[in-house]
Amino acid sequence: MKLTEQIREYAEPIVQAHGCTIWDVEYVREGADWFLRIYIDKEGGVDITDCEAISRAMDPILDEKDPIPTSYTFEVGSAGIERTLKRPSDFLQFMGSDVLVRLYRPKDGTKEFPGVLRGYDDDGNVTLEYLGKEITFTKSEVALVRLRVTF
Repeated sequence: MKLTEQIREYAEPIVQAHGCTIWDVEYVREGADWFLRIYIDKEGGVDITDCEAISRAMDPILDEKDPIPTSYTFEVGSAGIERTLKRPSDFLQFMGSDVLVRLYRPKDGTKEFPGVLRGYDDDGNVTLEYLGKEITFTKSEVALVRLRVTF
């Protein structure tokens, strides 16, 4: 089992007990440091009190289970208003929403396509309404898809 899946398993009951859901778990290296991050969500939005309570409740579990033998920084944060869509369920939940598709390599001279999410298939291909037309990007082209907020 992947480390992030293991952490999700440990965190799920705690996060739910605080009225939240887990959006994502990541374990990443930034410079010389490693970070374990749990991103949470809830109806009406997450606040600092939610993050602090879940972090305090998770600390003893992470100490006891010790899933990461090396030094790391543990953070609990909001999934955010411009959250990244990763799982098929994320795409289904936000179908029809404004998103930004970022590509690995430029297509028609650009790497970023703002538009409305119109489709997501079993192969991970993303369909976007962009400038009045539907355009589909293959999974291998897409670096990132995130919600987009316009004011």
